Amino acid sequence: MEFFVARSRLTLIFSLFFFLSLCFRSSSSLSSSPTDLKILTAERRIDLASHIIRVVLTLKVQNDGASPASDVLLAFPPAQAKHLALIHAAEVAGKKRKKTLHPLDVKTSSNAEGPNGAKLYSISLRNPLSTGGSVSLEVSYVLTQSLEPFPVEISQSEPQLVLYRDSALILSPYEIKQQTTVIRTPSTKVESFTRVEPSTHLRTELKYGPYEDQPAFSYTPIVVHFENNNPFAVVEELVREIEISHWGNLQVTEHYTLVHNGARHKGGFSRVEYQSRPTYSGVASFKSLLVKLPPRVHSVYYRDNIGNISTSHLRTGYSKSEMEIEPRYPLLGGWKATFVIGYGLPLEDVLFESADGKRYLNFSFGCPIAETLVNKITNKVVLPEGSKNPSVAVPFSVEQRAETSYSYLDIVGRPVVVLEKENVVPEHNSLFQVYYDFHPMFMLAEPLMLISVFFFLFVAALAYIHMDISIRK
Repeated sequence: MEFFVARSRLTLIFSLFFFLSLCFRSSSSLSSSPTDLKILTAERRIDLASHIIRVVLTLKVQNDGASPASDVLLAFPPAQAKHLALIHAAEVAGKKRKKTLHPLDVKTSSNAEGPNGAKLYSISLRNPLSTGGSVSLEVSYVLTQSLEPFPVEISQSEPQLVLYRDSALILSPYEIKQQTTVIRTPSTKVESFTRVEPSTHLRTELKYGPYEDQPAFSYTPIVVHFENNNPFAVVEELVREIEISHWGNLQVTEHYTLVHNGARHKGGFSRVEYQSRPTYSGVASFKSLLVKLPPRVHSVYYRDNIGNISTSHLRTGYSKSEMEIEPRYPLLGGWKATFVIGYGLPLEDVLFESADGKRYLNFSFGCPIAETLVNKITNKVVLPEGSKNPSVAVPFSVEQRAETSYSYLDIVGRPVVVLEKENVVPEHNSLFQVYYDFHPMFMLAEPLMLISVFFFLFVAALAYIHMDISIRK
């Protein structure tokens, strides 16, 4: 009897073990460990033309595992992950001129870190990659604050030299069969660079590779020391207030705190030398900025704490509007300027009605100044009084909160949708939408209030005229 009981228990244990193994296999049938994937070819192109670094990474990934793979991992060193502003990925179909890109979702990987603190990101494939299959991917990402001025301080007559630190080998959680890295500098003046054979330097391009059969998480540090006199324009804070009026106008007010984030200026400043020798004196400074505004802007103004600044040029049109602004003084390394830009827009250009009857604002999120990094941007959308149920659609993650503001003749206040984001680059300059409900009867509130006030004043004046308040007749 005891023999049969023990046998039945053993059979039950094996059955449970077999059932759990099947469940585990089914749940992991669309996943693959990093060792199952292999990168056949990898090409990385790094553009150092400005202080905002743009990288394009082209990969051909092959699945050598026994099960399909649903995602591909990317790895970034801790220093780059800290300054990673934006990352996009797409699946490449076709070749050269006939190639098409299919966007893919990119998110932080569930694996928190790789070796030496490497940050991992996961690319979700459109279709699971079958065993023995391959897929071509194109990854583009933007790095900020990754150029170090060296020397840290320069005089008015010196050019600006910077350092860029990276790896000659592409950091990846997979083995890479063949890889190449190309670094493009803004000029041919390269002071020095780390040589990792094979490596070549031709005019504005540094080429590292090709390197063969590199294991996962290979890393070979390099430093490039080169001249970069392009403006290091950084907006420390941008506060934009967008006020909607259903009477036909949209008013935009933008408050800027701008700084030159390059090598700090040392010594005195000579304006005579700056103006007489523009090609040699203050070559790393900037005295004008290009602001790209929406088409059909009107009532444009540009002022600082002192008052209106007249050194600006505005070109408007039905397709685009551009304004070239000049601060009161040229900005050298470490110098700051604060100013305000304001303008109006026809409401029909930015406010629309959705199919479900909601009104929605369609406006640009990022900074309109060309090739500028924004440390922190705050968009405040002031809705008309009486608006309800506001909701937001933004193509990237932002911090959101609600406020209430009061203006002339307001009773309950106007709802304000506040959107904040840090580390904003020109690629964030895409459209966002703010949806809300609004009944047209609320448009009559302020006119009726004014009519009522004037009516009561008229009645009071009429009563005062016909009233006899004398003691005796």
